[in-house]
Amino acid sequence: MSDSLAYHCGFGNHFEAEALPGALVKSRNSPQKVPYGLYAEQLSGRAFTAPRKENLSSWLYRIRPSVLHGEFTPVTPSGLAGTPFNPSLTPPTQLRWDPMPYPQSDCDFIEGLVTLAGNGSIELQTGAAIHLYCATRSMENQYFYNADGDFLIVPQEGRLRFKTEFGTLDIEPGEILVIQRGIKYQVKLLGSRARGYICENFGAPFRLPELGVIGANGLANPRDFLYPTAAFEDSASRYRLLAKFQGHLWEAEISHSPLDVVAWHGNYAPYKYDLRLFNTINTVSFDHPDPSIFTVLTSPSQEPGVANVDFVIFPPRWMVASDTFRPPYYHRNIMSEYMGLIYGTYDAKENGFVPGGGSLHNCMSAHGPDASAYEKAVSMPLQPEYYSDTLAFMFESRQVWQLTPAALNADFRQKNYLECWKGLKVCFQA
Repeated sequence: MSDSLAYHCGFGNHFEAEALPGALVKSRNSPQKVPYGLYAEQLSGRAFTAPRKENLSSWLYRIRPSVLHGEFTPVTPSGLAGTPFNPSLTPPTQLRWDPMPYPQSDCDFIEGLVTLAGNGSIELQTGAAIHLYCATRSMENQYFYNADGDFLIVPQEGRLRFKTEFGTLDIEPGEILVIQRGIKYQVKLLGSRARGYICENFGAPFRLPELGVIGANGLANPRDFLYPTAAFEDSASRYRLLAKFQGHLWEAEISHSPLDVVAWHGNYAPYKYDLRLFNTINTVSFDHPDPSIFTVLTSPSQEPGVANVDFVIFPPRWMVASDTFRPPYYHRNIMSEYMGLIYGTYDAKENGFVPGGGSLHNCMSAHGPDASAYEKAVSMPLQPEYYSDTLAFMFESRQVWQLTPAALNADFRQKNYLECWKGLKVCFQA
């Protein structure tokens, strides 16, 4: 076995890595004979004929080809759900959840997945889904890949090690990891337990948003995205290969570790990003810009400027605007918003919205600061203030987030969420 935690830097570039000297094929991608007796295999994330700037693929040089596995059979029960989601389960009511409790029995990363909501179509490669994950033990003798979409993983508690076909990536709260569809991996705990959020993107791959008049130096910097260095496992034993396909979980027997890639090159590979490196843009005069200025990654739709799904964060930052209501103003959006809190306190909901929890404000459902946050914001003297202990995020979609029964009927859903606004007073004076 070869293992490495070295990283390449950059976003969307062409990378190459080898775990043994000379394993990486030069010039021809698929020569008659590959060094070390390896097999050449291409992994494509877009159609072959996609424009060059949007094409995603990598060449893998591996000990055994991926076709070596048994027949897939369904895995039941499973906490995963797929499209179509049932729109009749989703009210226009604003919703909020406490953190999902850890189960009483041990579970690994895949066993602890629960689908909260989703939209679009896996078949048509549009939309996205929201999952929660928890794990109390590492994956052993099993591996996983997702044929339906890309996983954007947002840890809230605990550190995880993702051993992938391309190498190893460790993540912790404050970082994110994107593993694209088709890539096989295994998840190890680096502590006693872990919990967090996942946005599964069925649509166009995540990319950095355009910067426009912001210029070259704002938001997430491409150089801060990290890709793994090649590592491989050469082991023969009885394993399970798990697959998410058409919204369901499947399994097949496999007689070797599928993480046997000795070298690879391309631009289709898992990557991580430290959210603490995000260069936040904000106002220095009055009012405050739209939350789109906090976009880390976006999956575009066919309509320019309208996202299939955006990943947005609300990180530590200075607030200096004068004569301005500083929390998010009351608003109703065409876009649908699911918010989560990684740590600290969110300024518009200082009570009830806790780390590990989440809230859902779907299309045109009004939302904004609770009564206590409003009273504080309109009465406090305005002076420069640094929001230090906070990291919230948002999965924002052009389509309504449609609930699963598990989300609507969850014991940890706050049935009294609407009461946070009942203290808002009528202050009108004619």
